[in-house]
Amino acid sequence: MRTALVGLVLLVLGGIAVATGLLPVADVSVLWDRVWPILLFVIAVTVVTELAAEAGVFTALAQQTARWGRGRAWLLWLLVVLVATLSTIFLSLDTTAVLLTPVVIVLARHVGLSPLPFALTTVWLANTASLLLPVSNLTNLLAQHAMGNPSPLEFAALTAAPAAVAIVVPAIAVFLIFRKPLMQRYTPDARDPIEDDVLFWCSAAVVIALLPALISGLPVWLSASAAAIVLVVLFAVRRPSVLRFGMLPWQLIVLASGLFLFIEALHSIGLATVLATISGSGESPLALLRLAGTGMVGANVIDNLPAYLALEPVADTPIRLVALLIGVNAGPLITPWASLATLLWHQRLSALDVEISWRRYMLLGLVIAPLTVGLATLALALTV
Repeated sequence: MRTALVGLVLLVLGGIAVATGLLPVADVSVLWDRVWPILLFVIAVTVVTELAAEAGVFTALAQQTARWGRGRAWLLWLLVVLVATLSTIFLSLDTTAVLLTPVVIVLARHVGLSPLPFALTTVWLANTASLLLPVSNLTNLLAQHAMGNPSPLEFAALTAAPAAVAIVVPAIAVFLIFRKPLMQRYTPDARDPIEDDVLFWCSAAVVIALLPALISGLPVWLSASAAAIVLVVLFAVRRPSVLRFGMLPWQLIVLASGLFLFIEALHSIGLATVLATISGSGESPLALLRLAGTGMVGANVIDNLPAYLALEPVADTPIRLVALLIGVNAGPLITPWASLATLLWHQRLSALDVEISWRRYMLLGLVIAPLTVGLATLALALTV
């Protein structure tokens, strides 16, 4: 609810800017044309993942992963790294934070392992693995538009090198931090029965079909909306009690809408001029590091979405946009509010009685975030 209240306040402030003429109505119209497909995608993909989770798709995946781990904690953890990475890349960072986190925690507890390395893996990779495709992060969808709407594969060609680095560096860090518990052995549990075979297999088929559709070049909102409609109809027939307003990410939509309008109002009074001085210009390695570093600091101070929106006008080339994405996607590992995914992740931990010290989280982030952002940006510079 606090997220929605912040969004409402920002919408009111933006509305005041429009009413006073500070923000022209024509600019708001252009902004709306840009963001409605993004907001619709967020709603649709959230419905898909929530209903797939209700059908038991993610739980079954976790149980199968436990068997593939062959009783070795380090192998199980590597499989979680793989699942978290794929979940983030194809279904967005919020999906990993919200749906995969409780699954891997329950998985770790069922086989007698500490949930902490698995929990930290999901939140770090939810952020850092979100560089590769437009659908991986809301900021990427914004950047795709700013780049002139390249296809998902063209977008991935720009981001592949830094995306790989941003996945590997945090994964290595988690293993080094938790190497002792990750060298233990465990006994896999028996598989839980599937409640409704029709719901399970149809939901799994929809998710599998959606993944290639998201990189096919079709509008991502269209593919996700079609998948959401299929699952809503299916659940309306098989399990209508699951369909509820609460599964819609309305708080996130209100917050994102407020941020879009408020930052646009700030740009109308010269925000970009100030930020251009701070973030510099050019595509040299130092210039890209400067921009990525500015994005990382901004994300940890005010959250990654407003940081991206504020800095987008000074990231005036595709390469500079990718550098900015590195900062705001791979950098939000320090403060709890650096990304919405981190806050959602912590809510899930609290619900499952998993405690993690914010002090320790921030201290680890102070080391890992600059290292990840710096190495990923250098990887980008080598591709220029």
